[in-house]
Amino acid sequence: MSLSTPVALLIFNRPDTTEKVFEAIRQAQPSKLLVVADGPRTNKPGEAEKCAAARAIINRIDWDCQVLTNFSEVNLGCKKRVASGLDWVFSEVEEAIILEDDCIPAQSFFPFCQTLLDYYRHDDRIMHIAGTNVQPVVRTNYSYYFSKYNTYWGWATWRRAWKHFDIEMKTWEEIKKLDLLDSICDDPYEKIFWLDTFDKVYSDYVNSWAYRWTYACWVQNGLSIIPNTNLVSNIGFGPGATHTKTHTSYANLPTDDAGSETLKHPPFIVRHYLADNYTFDRLNGGAYMKKYSPFVSMIRLKLSPIKRRLFSLIGD
Repeated sequence: MSLSTPVALLIFNRPDTTEKVFEAIRQAQPSKLLVVADGPRTNKPGEAEKCAAARAIINRIDWDCQVLTNFSEVNLGCKKRVASGLDWVFSEVEEAIILEDDCIPAQSFFPFCQTLLDYYRHDDRIMHIAGTNVQPVVRTNYSYYFSKYNTYWGWATWRRAWKHFDIEMKTWEEIKKLDLLDSICDDPYEKIFWLDTFDKVYSDYVNSWAYRWTYACWVQNGLSIIPNTNLVSNIGFGPGATHTKTHTSYANLPTDDAGSETLKHPPFIVRHYLADNYTFDRLNGGAYMKKYSPFVSMIRLKLSPIKRRLFSLIGD
């Protein structure tokens, strides 16, 4: 399958990982590549050179490809750069496969996304196609399942879905006041976690574009597609990362490079409750929260920023 779907590559200051992701893209040879880059931080010596080296990798394109770039000369930070970068991407194209500079896809990832972008192009229920699967067991006999959780280590979406992204989360106060998370979250721990998380994101205590995209999908009743096997490996865990500084069992996951061109589509669109429970328990700390009562878990979440602030003051 030729890759006619545009690919968006988000880069910053890691030429070593950028090169590896670029090589995976080079193998797929997309006909259009859109590159979004953040600028260096002025208080980080040597970062300007690293940013320049990462950008220079794009000059190695040796296949027939239209290249569009959106490079910031100043540092916008992860939230604003990814959000503004994807706004630009979807002003240029109707749909895109999106990779960050530390997410190496199996070659099967590209036809997986291309096929499903076409298959669900006009189905507003589907807002996100993920490349990552962290489930401990095979969840379905089909090529993918549906989830309320969207993972970002390699994904794809449409302009028609991204238009709902709102960096300011303007509807959050009303959603919270009306207690509408009850219709999304399946148990009290999950609701507690997401109330706290969205409060922190809304107030910019948590500087994340990704949680804002999760919120945008949820308030539209949007579903994500999760592949039945893992198709993307995140190699970016470590001190040089923006968010994934601590190595976890989800770093460098093996990928499956077979069977993506002939997908077996499920004959229903229903989210996988058990898979979502596992995602909450393992990726969002649900298993740890459930060691305590819901009330105690809520207090612990509220206290965590205060504790971090106290420790920082002590350190000063």
